[in-house]
Amino acid sequence: MTEEIVSYGVLSLIPAILAVVLAFWTKNVIISLMASLFVGCLITAGWNPWNAMQVMFSDHLFVDMTGSSNAQTIIMMSFVGGFVALIEATGGAKAFAAAIANKVHRRSTAQTTAWLGGLAIFFSDSGNSLILGPIFRPIFDRLRISRAKLAYILDSTSSPVCILVPITGWGVYIMGIIATEFENLGIQTSDASAFVQAIPYQFYALLALVLVPLIALSKRDFGPMAKFETYVLENGPTAAELEADKSIVQSENANKATAWEMIIPLLVMFVTIFVMFIGWGFPGQNIPGSKIRIALTSGYMLATIVLAIMVIVKKIMTFTEVVDTWVSGIKKMAGILAIIIAAWGVGSVCTALGTSQFVVDCTIGFLSPALVPALLFIIGAVISFATGTSWGTMAILLPLGINMAYGFGVSEAITIAAVLSGSLFGDHCAPISDTTVMSSMAGGCNHIDHVRTQIPYALLAAVASFIAYLIVGVTQMAAGIALPVALAILVVLFLLATKLFGKKIV
Repeated sequence: MTEEIVSYGVLSLIPAILAVVLAFWTKNVIISLMASLFVGCLITAGWNPWNAMQVMFSDHLFVDMTGSSNAQTIIMMSFVGGFVALIEATGGAKAFAAAIANKVHRRSTAQTTAWLGGLAIFFSDSGNSLILGPIFRPIFDRLRISRAKLAYILDSTSSPVCILVPITGWGVYIMGIIATEFENLGIQTSDASAFVQAIPYQFYALLALVLVPLIALSKRDFGPMAKFETYVLENGPTAAELEADKSIVQSENANKATAWEMIIPLLVMFVTIFVMFIGWGFPGQNIPGSKIRIALTSGYMLATIVLAIMVIVKKIMTFTEVVDTWVSGIKKMAGILAIIIAAWGVGSVCTALGTSQFVVDCTIGFLSPALVPALLFIIGAVISFATGTSWGTMAILLPLGINMAYGFGVSEAITIAAVLSGSLFGDHCAPISDTTVMSSMAGGCNHIDHVRTQIPYALLAAVASFIAYLIVGVTQMAAGIALPVALAILVVLFLLATKLFGKKIV
């Protein structure tokens, strides 16, 4: 195997570089990954395109899809998509959010309540904005808080929340990539354990979340957001904003739903998951990722069944509507599943070429292992901002990052977290990101206004994250110390930004 890796040399870099370049150029991650996969197969097949096409399917795509952990991921993602579509359509999630927002009378309270609502609706990045936006728009208008601020809060509690929770589609997707790479490298740690260990090091997601209440409670804004807040406080929302359409599509009888249509299914899900975990020895024993996916799939399935029974009994939806909605949710996952499968293929062909080992061998002389997390964070942030997708960026960088961590002997948890944080940056604030578009739409805010007002705050969290990754890379400090350090950096930068470029708005 060593001779094969060495023989490919610099050619082993071509698939990884091609995936990044095409992602920038085409803005289409699936095309970029598939082209990268084919070129990798072309190299291993001795530049014979006919053989490369056969190798692409026989040695990579078919093998990757039928792997036990990957097959579980595909099924799991399907159940997640069906449940999310159903819980959004029934109106239960909206009723839950409305209950949280009841009796809000102060500007700071409205902003923190919208933030708490975003934390509660953790299972869907798109559902978060589409559910909360129409609820909080009239509240923000009444209290003369800008629609741009609402869009920023919606955007900051969508993807940054989902990426931290292992039982969401995000978590399952990430653990699927981790499982494949760990299996290739012979790492015994389960993908679920690695994901959980990385959570405290996901600085960008955590700092983006903390920044929202920090702004709300301090009553300070800076940059374009301060100008928008001042204008709306003095004049109220514009006529164009007041005409914004409500975004979420629900059942015709969604008004019959209560918060219980969300609370009970989620309770069923959590009870199912944790009962299975306890049966497998949790918390005393390390649960394999395969068993965790079984528990998650079972939890989502039972939650879906319970929700279906509730809405049919209350005549919110008919049995046919429930089934159609659930199936439509699975169909929405098709594009994501295509990215996952292509990512698995690229990861396996890069393993065959020895890409990561070649990178480590070439950089070990001048690239300090301590710089790996910060470097991966920057690369991920650039790619995700240019392409507007965190999932595609993770598909490209996670395999490389894990292999670099393994080769350099640095913490896999910190490296995984750095890739996830960098990948999240673009999803959070890129103009072409779907969550950015949905946040501006759900908040009733002009899209460019949302981007302009949000980017300074996103950059603040990104700069604090980059500094934190430099420090953690050098010190390898424990999460219990690293996270407070990152939070302290954020607070210092925020105070500096508001002192130089901001104002207090009450």
